[in-house]
Parts: sequence; structure tokens; C-alpha cells
Amino acid sequence: MTYDYNIIYALIKDVPKGEVASYGMIASLLPGVTARMVGRALSHLGDGSKTPWHRIVNATGAIAPRPGAAEQRERLKAEGVSFRKNSNIVWKAHRWRGPSQKWITKSGADPVDVMEIVAGWRS
Repeated sequence: MTYDYNIIYALIKDVPKGEVASYGMIASLLPGVTARMVGRALSHLGDGSKTPWHRIVNATGAIAPRPGAAEQRERLKAEGVSFRKNSNIVWKAHRWRGPSQKWITKSGADPVDVMEIVAGWRS
């Protein structure tokens, strides 16, 4: 089964500068999508993509050790994202607060469902 990665990319584009989301946060808002699928979608982005892939990190607020990790950290720092001594992002200051009303309307998501999902995200 193939999944349309553009649906994932559209939500990732809704994460604003200076904020970060986890793979699981993105997946939780898209029916049938897992955190691994979000990661796989990001791995398929072409060079020059406008999708802000660097704003997606793991659930602990860490950047995965992989090719591109240094670039990801630099891009986040350039957007004002701060890091702890252990290299994790300061979640309290930079955790994404959820999708915009524009994304909710365009995606056809139920606003109440979205609010309940976002309320369940760990701080």
C-alpha cells in the first residue's frame, strides 16, 4: 500500500519557524499514519524541497543521529530554537502547539478531534 506523502508534507509545512514537532505528533493528526511513515516521507523529500523537514524531531526532542543531523541543528538554531546541554530541544519553549485553523479547514479534520489530540500530547 502506498501513502500520499503530500498529506504529511502539508501538515509539516504548518509547523512555524521556531517550533518543532515530533514524528508522532504529526502522525497523530493523520488517520492511518505512523511516526515511521512520517520519517519515511521525510526521507523521500527531494533536494530543494520547501517542506521544513528540520522542524521534525524524535519524541524526546532530540535530533536523530544520521546524515543531515548537523544541518538540522543549524537550521533550528537559526530559527531561534534552543537546546539543552544534552543536545535535546527545550520542548517547553519550542514545542509546536498544533495545526492552524487554515490547515484544519483545508484538511477537513474535525476541530474537536484535533483539539483532543493536541491536548493529549505530552509537554
